[in-house]
Amino acid sequence: MPLTPHPPRWYAIPVRVLLVTFIGTLISFAVSLLLGIIGTVVASSLRHVNPNMTVAYRDIALPAAVVAGIIIFVLALTMEIRHYRQSKTLAGIERVS
Repeated sequence: MPLTPHPPRWYAIPVRVLLVTFIGTLISFAVSLLLGIIGTVVASSLRHVNPNMTVAYRDIALPAAVVAGIIIFVLALTMEIRHYRQSKTLAGIERVS
């Protein structure tokens, strides 16, 4: 008994795109924050001053996460639309044959 694939659903696209964007933005924020903290500590130790950690959040991690989030959103949206169109075409071909 062969399994018949279900037709592609367009309403799943925004859910997947937003989920991937959210997770990717969180990961990029965490990585950029880690690098910002390391850079801030190294720079402050070279200058022999106390590190200002708000710089790592406000000036490094947040802008990097926003830019990464926009890029991830655009890429995920184009990939999901391409996948939806391909699945729709393949389902049509399979239905005809």
